[in-house]
Amino acid sequence: MSNLPKQTNDSQQPVREFFDNYFNENLTFPGAEVDAVVGYFESRGFDRTSSISTASVILKQAKIDNVAVFELLDTLKGLDGTQLSYIVTEVLNNNRVNTSSLGYKVESPSDLSEKRNIVV
Repeated sequence: MSNLPKQTNDSQQPVREFFDNYFNENLTFPGAEVDAVVGYFESRGFDRTSSISTASVILKQAKIDNVAVFELLDTLKGLDGTQLSYIVTEVLNNNRVNTSSLGYKVESPSDLSEKRNIVV
């Protein structure tokens, strides 16, 4: 007897593995690009964790759109914090499940009463 798991000669195993990973695309990125994108978002005030998750989405989207990541970062350099947050929110929402989305709280006007002239 052995402590190793039982080996089965299942002829369907390669087919199962193929279809289990059918929608999972393996994407690889150079380490320098990953570090540069993560560092960019950290320098703009993002936490380490949010920088990594945002960088992964940006890198994936850049590869899908066939755009160089550094060109994409160059377009983001002229934005202030609010504009950058808005752009990042849009990109993240496009890469999320439709049942979940990120947004902003917009302050509503303080005077909501209607004003009209009533002639008696």
